[in-house]
Amino acid sequence: MDANERIAYVGEEFVPEAKATVSILDHAVLYGDGVFETVVAWKGRIFKLDAHVRRFLRSCAAVALDCPVTQEHLTELIVETVRRNGLENAYIKWILTRGSNGTPLMDPAGCVPNLIIMARPYIDRSSATGLRVKTVAVRRPPGHVLDAHVKSLNYLNLVMAKVEAKAAGADQALILDVHGRLCEAPGFNIFVSADGVLKTPRHDVLRGITRETTMELATERGLQVQETELELYDAYTADEVFLTSTAGGLVPVVEVDGRTVGDGKPGPVLSALQEDYRNALASARWSTPIG
Repeated sequence: MDANERIAYVGEEFVPEAKATVSILDHAVLYGDGVFETVVAWKGRIFKLDAHVRRFLRSCAAVALDCPVTQEHLTELIVETVRRNGLENAYIKWILTRGSNGTPLMDPAGCVPNLIIMARPYIDRSSATGLRVKTVAVRRPPGHVLDAHVKSLNYLNLVMAKVEAKAAGADQALILDVHGRLCEAPGFNIFVSADGVLKTPRHDVLRGITRETTMELATERGLQVQETELELYDAYTADEVFLTSTAGGLVPVVEVDGRTVGDGKPGPVLSALQEDYRNALASARWSTPIG
């Protein structure tokens, strides 16, 4: 489908994506002022849609942005956007901008929020062989600067982290917090497995829905799971390291700062959890039907 055939929701109506517009005075354009969410649909079902919608509304509340539709109506609009694009396997993103008050000034008074919903064929961000990641100079801002729980449109630090990693020849960036602890990768949470224990950072990270799902699936498998403080040492000495995200699923890491992780191949813990995750994606337990 090209932009003339794809359908998006913007300005309170469904329009061809090629005709969708946002004001140049919108605070999203001027200041990165807005919030967003991303979900995936697989085999005609949207995975954990309710959880994503609830997190989206929490992001709205955190930045004092009033969503123009109810939770139920938002859910209906998301499903309808996917349906109108005729997709069973889809990458779905929705954005709420602060909107415009007719001036290029920072004062948000009088801005009218603008809801945008788009759907594309599923974008595969997985890797069969694994990623080589590199720690970068860019740090994740602490919560008292920019709370990681908010999926805001201000992702410049994550973009710059990726730019730095790519320039150094790595596949992905590994971002530390201001204290030098493991944090996340741009758009991904991180897990390390060592001595039978699966660990993930707990400070200054987005509470990812796939992160949450991974912990649930691991617990159901009888694995010990910990949210804790992690240092680079933990990544360097881990049996397995992998990343998680909505669009990417569970993605293996085979090298961290030039150090081979485990035997340099995706490990058994990840392989088991990947299978569980694939089964969960289209399950009635955790997904919303499109049809």
